[in-house]
Amino acid sequence: MNTQLSQGLKTTFLIHFIVGLLFGLGFLLIPKALGNLYGLNVQEPEIYRLLGGAMVGFAVSSWMSYKATGWESVRIVVVMEIFWTILGTLVMLYALLFAGFPALGCLNAVILAAFAIAFGWFYLQK
Repeated sequence: MNTQLSQGLKTTFLIHFIVGLLFGLGFLLIPKALGNLYGLNVQEPEIYRLLGGAMVGFAVSSWMSYKATGWESVRIVVVMEIFWTILGTLVMLYALLFAGFPALGCLNAVILAAFAIAFGWFYLQK
């Protein structure tokens, strides 16, 4: 059964698209400048560009999911987002607590956790 998408899920996809595109393009195009903002010494920008490219890809999938009309069209994307955002939150928390990651990383952890909760909520509703 291909039920219609809730307005809340569509809004989550739209916000995820915007946030993912902003952070993704930042890491993709200006990794050293963004790293400096975070207080990181970016020696190998290629890994940040790779992360940025992946984030832009996730943003595009959110845009396409925002435009979709049925649950079955976005279900796989929602599951992927749940795993990505939970793992991303855990990695950021580890980096903040044990690896000396700069405090601005809290922003990333909060954003990832918020998306994990939102996507998880909408998945459980189905």
